[in-house]
Amino acid sequence: MPTLAPAQAHKAAAKFSGQAAYGLTSEYITAAPHRWIGSPDHAKAEEFIKSHFKAEAAKGDFEADHFDANTPAGRLPMTNYIVRFPGKKDGVIVVASHYETNYPLRDINFVGANDGGSTTALLIELGNYMRAHPPEGYSVWLVFFDGEEAIQSWSDHDSLYGSRHLAAKWSANGTISKIKAFLLTDMIGDKDLNIDKDGNSTPWLLDTLAVAAKNTGHSSYIFRNPTEVSDDHLPFRQRGVPVLDIIDLDYGPPTQEHPEGGYHHTALDTLDKVSAHSLQIAGDLVIEMIRLVNLHG
Repeated sequence: MPTLAPAQAHKAAAKFSGQAAYGLTSEYITAAPHRWIGSPDHAKAEEFIKSHFKAEAAKGDFEADHFDANTPAGRLPMTNYIVRFPGKKDGVIVVASHYETNYPLRDINFVGANDGGSTTALLIELGNYMRAHPPEGYSVWLVFFDGEEAIQSWSDHDSLYGSRHLAAKWSANGTISKIKAFLLTDMIGDKDLNIDKDGNSTPWLLDTLAVAAKNTGHSSYIFRNPTEVSDDHLPFRQRGVPVLDIIDLDYGPPTQEHPEGGYHHTALDTLDKVSAHSLQIAGDLVIEMIRLVNLHG
């Protein structure tokens, strides 16, 4: 996959391109394959994200949210990135993902092409789209979370560091009351895409996703599997924000060790398991969700 020239990578996109998002996935995991917190590649991942939002940074619409988190590996510095595309209505739609790789897998060749890579690329391509189509309704904020993965083993305290921090921060300063919908994307580059019906998501947003899928011709790619996912939407759900996790946990043939799919959290999570077609579906759904949430409000 040839890399995009800088001028191409930052230009406004007339339409969302799954192929461009796939190209960005390839670039991202090549530039920063092992993005566990504290690694040199984690810093490269941060630079990669920043490099694609220089226009927003110049306008004061790009924020680096630095914080320190208490973890089983000690106190670790982390950073969330927030990109704001101002709208014309009072309110915000958040589209989020996480960008780091799993810390316990730091000693294997885990690049997280789908798990973190594909959705980081999805958000960057959504940014390209938003430049060409500034929000007419609610503002759209893209949020790249750090520290979604556990540092030792998944628990309420050892996971979701970035989203727990930002939900608390936005709750304290009043920002959270402006959020009309929080749309989380995770693991949706999977070639064999089927987005789960997540029981921890807000019912009216699940209903809206079904409408969005019908409107875009993607109904066959959603809701095969009912799940209850612990993910970066939970800290916002706990504070009364309407949330939706757009996720496909069924990733690869199941194994005894990985019943949710044999590629998940293994060295098999590589670019060949990701497709431009799946990223196109995800982009179409998110853009239609934004339109429908504006109608709902």
